[in-house]
Amino acid sequence: MDFRSSEQALGPRSEDVLPATTTAAVKVVVVGGFGVGKTTLVGSVSEIRPLTTEETMTQAGVGVDDTQGVERKTSTTVAMDFGRISINEELVLYLFGTPGQERFWFLWRGLFEGALGAVVLVDTRRLEVSFDVIGRLEERGVPFVVAVNSFPDAPRYPVEELRAALDLPESVPIVLCDARDRASSRDVLMALMRYLQSLARAQAAS
Repeated sequence: MDFRSSEQALGPRSEDVLPATTTAAVKVVVVGGFGVGKTTLVGSVSEIRPLTTEETMTQAGVGVDDTQGVERKTSTTVAMDFGRISINEELVLYLFGTPGQERFWFLWRGLFEGALGAVVLVDTRRLEVSFDVIGRLEERGVPFVVAVNSFPDAPRYPVEELRAALDLPESVPIVLCDARDRASSRDVLMALMRYLQSLARAQAAS
């Protein structure tokens, strides 16, 4: 048996290897209620094949998971989604998507360890599913931006109306996005990076 060829077959794909120029890596968490598009966003923007823990929804979730507004959804994240994107030649973001159902929120503690910031993905058809998510981030002191996922049949609201409905301070950025589109999802992450930089500058100046 040629062990060398076996080792090569088991090694990482060339596109999964970190660029040699990488000098910094940052952990970012993508959060939101059930069915808002977290898995879609991580998958669309990741430069490596994303790791997902999608499972088929079964009768066990009936009466437990709130599927109102996403009745056609047939699968759900039960642990996390994972992806990676290079912002530039030196900086890489590791993306961790959280499960949306409240019964899996006990997993959040581990996923938030070491996270520099978060993206809160919201669906304007079901803004109420984002309230507890945002509250948990505020309790933990995790800086975040809000990304409004543009579902085809979702109502459009002015940013200030969304800010008031979500009870967000003026400093928290709200951006529109299409989680299916790589460029749009990347813009969301860039908005988070700019926000984190502004917080760092403000802290340094104080």
